[in-house]
Parts: sequence; structure tokens; C-alpha cells
Amino acid sequence: MDGIAVFTDKSIRLLGKNQYTSNVESGSTRTEIKHWVELFFGVKVIAMNSHRLPGKGRRMGPIRGHTMHYRRMIITLQPGYSIPPLRKKRT
Repeated sequence: MDGIAVFTDKSIRLLGKNQYTSNVESGSTRTEIKHWVELFFGVKVIAMNSHRLPGKGRRMGPIRGHTMHYRRMIITLQPGYSIPPLRKKRT
């Protein structure tokens, strides 16, 4: 299970509502992701919203292709729980 934290204007705004945004593999199910988040971070998940983002078209000379699509999850945690930052600030 790979999850990449997303830092956009909307995701930073959602942090105030105790909601965290992450990109995950498109084949992952909601129950797998919920179980993984609760086990790895030791938090309680209230709700999960997801949407599928399409891959982008790419060209290399005459060959056309596209990148893989992925799923973005918005995970809402119970009050009192939070996910710690992944990296510490440099001093």
C-alpha cells in the first residue's frame, strides 16, 4: 500500500477540519485504506471520500501514451486524533 500526502490549497484548508488528503493506488479499496490508516497511524477514521483522477497524456516522438490513473482519498478523523507530520522541520 503506497500513500502519498497531498499538499494543495484545498488540502491545507481541510487540515483545519481534521481531514487529510492522500493519493493511493487505484486498485485499493476503501476498507483496505481505512484499515491501513488506523493501523499505521493509530487513529480512528470517521469517513472517507474518494475520487479517481485520470492519467495524463504523454508523447515521446511519434509514440503516444499516458500516465497511470490514481485515486485521491480525503480521510476524516475523529476529534482528538491527528496524523503527525511525516518530516521534522530543519533547524
